[in-house]
Amino acid sequence: MKQTVLYVVACGLSLSVYGQVDPGPRRGPTTAGRPVAGATVGETLMFEEGKDAFNEVDNVVNGLGPRFNLDGCAGCHAQPTVGGSAPAVNPQIAAGLKWGAVNRIPPFIRPDGPAMAVRFKQKPDGTPDGGVHSLFVITGRADAPAGCNIQQEDFSRRDNLTFRIPTPLFGLGLIESISDDGLRANLAFNSNRKLGMGIRGRFNTNGNDGTITRFGWKAQNKSLMIFSGEAYNVEVGVTNELFPNERDGNKVCTSAKASPEDHADLERRDYSDVEKFAVFMRYLDGPPAAATNPSVDRGRSIFDSTGCTLCHTPQLKTDVVTSAALSQKSVNLYSDLALHRMGPGLNDGISQGDAQPDEFRTAPLWGIGERLFLLHDGRSRDLMDAIRQHDGPGSEAHNVIRSFDLLPREQKQDLFNFLRSL
Repeated sequence: MKQTVLYVVACGLSLSVYGQVDPGPRRGPTTAGRPVAGATVGETLMFEEGKDAFNEVDNVVNGLGPRFNLDGCAGCHAQPTVGGSAPAVNPQIAAGLKWGAVNRIPPFIRPDGPAMAVRFKQKPDGTPDGGVHSLFVITGRADAPAGCNIQQEDFSRRDNLTFRIPTPLFGLGLIESISDDGLRANLAFNSNRKLGMGIRGRFNTNGNDGTITRFGWKAQNKSLMIFSGEAYNVEVGVTNELFPNERDGNKVCTSAKASPEDHADLERRDYSDVEKFAVFMRYLDGPPAAATNPSVDRGRSIFDSTGCTLCHTPQLKTDVVTSAALSQKSVNLYSDLALHRMGPGLNDGISQGDAQPDEFRTAPLWGIGERLFLLHDGRSRDLMDAIRQHDGPGSEAHNVIRSFDLLPREQKQDLFNFLRSL
């Protein structure tokens, strides 16, 4: 009999015909969002200053636009608290219509989320594109400069669109502090078992120095500073010292007399927003796990025995780095930070660095217990569905999914309980 999964949504839980229930995101107060343990007084003060900057909402006078996806960082990184992932209510609709803006809300941007960025697979001439195409423009806003009439992009070719949701930012300073040697040793570890399961993996790397890149859905960004600068320019439209040029060269729609809009004030010895964002992310602690119980403990063992840990490495260790708070610390990220082929179902048609269209960085699973949307484009809210989306011809997860399918339903439930405890 063909195994077809049906889900009944009731009281926030998804029930499959097999009897397994995804417990869903943990509810109630969260302890996520704190500075990393052991941060110095100075590091903590800079963390808080960075958090304040991260929470700011930009208007045109602050550099918003001319094209943008949202008018601030914290709006997209909000679940379960500032620095997290996409929230339940999508803030992009209100931002796109704010202050009289004439934007049309694309049909794939829904009030119940997730917040997302859109990439085009191809340019009009058929050559590869891959870049982010901002959803909105500032035309019509009360604070837009006179004469600004920039046009919103055309998103009608749905087959040319691919989507990304915000990656959680918790613990990124710890991830940044893991050495390349440590990552390579981990990828080589247990190689016979990995090859037996059809798992290979490789790293995305910087084209200039060959070092491992590790941030973003395809591990396309090298550092938190680059990650911050690019996002500020692409998502909010604010030029900065890392990305100093307007994306379409449109000076009529900018209020700044000079570029970049965000920059360090050397006379006042004040950091730029991009630097503050990077410090906030660097000292943002990893997400806390829930209290354990017998089912969670069993699920942890099943997670290993089925082969999930061959990509989702439970723990790595940071190198000796300049901050004692980040130095030689255990990082319970549940990822090897490597690229793996995920088959045609998750192929997004986008290449980034060394990553091919069907390759994605192993998503860190810490914090999944408090996430609402799963996978790179937020297509799923349910663990069973997200696991099955990993399967398909050519997917390195195929044999792991086969092992998962053979589990009795009680063990699948233990596995779900474990994942939602992270």
